[in-house]
Parts: sequence; structure tokens; C-alpha cells
Amino acid sequence: MSDRPKSSFEIAMERLKAADRDAGVSEEAPLTDAQKGAIAEARAVATSRLAEREILHRDAMARTFDPKEREKAEEEYRIDRERIEADRDRAIAGIRKGEG
Repeated sequence: MSDRPKSSFEIAMERLKAADRDAGVSEEAPLTDAQKGAIAEARAVATSRLAEREILHRDAMARTFDPKEREKAEEEYRIDRERIEADRDRAIAGIRKGEG
């Protein structure tokens, strides 16, 4: 231990860790190399899916001039992005838990 006083951040983190221990929440174990690789793969797949969707969206926007159709295409693009990002986050959470 050093003689310097603890910052408010350090004190808060100690309290949160103590509360987690009391609640029975385990600390996350360090990721294995396999888990790190699987997470990198999940991110790469999501990135490529997002890039593909963006290319398709730009193509659709270049061919569409009707404001209602453009608005519909924008909404579909937004929903697709959110779905892909949610899938990625779910996959990463599963990998961290050891499910994948």
C-alpha cells in the first residue's frame, strides 16, 4: 500500500466490488485466447455485415427520389443497424460467459 490517499473513484470501486461480493456476483475471469479470438471474429462479422448493409442502403438512396420511399429506406437501414449491433453484443456476452 502506498501512503497517498485514495481517490473518490478508487473508494467507489472498492465499495462496488464489496457490494458485488455481498450479492454473490462473481468477478469476470480474464478472457482466454480462444475467447478473445471468438470475440474478434464476432466483431469482424458484424463489421462486414454493417458495411454490406451500408453499401446496399447507399445504392437504394441513389436510386430513390420519392421522399416517403427515402424515409422508409432510412428507417429500415436504422433498424438493420440496430439489429446487427444487438446480435454482435449478444454474441460477445455469450462468449464472455463461456457459452460460445
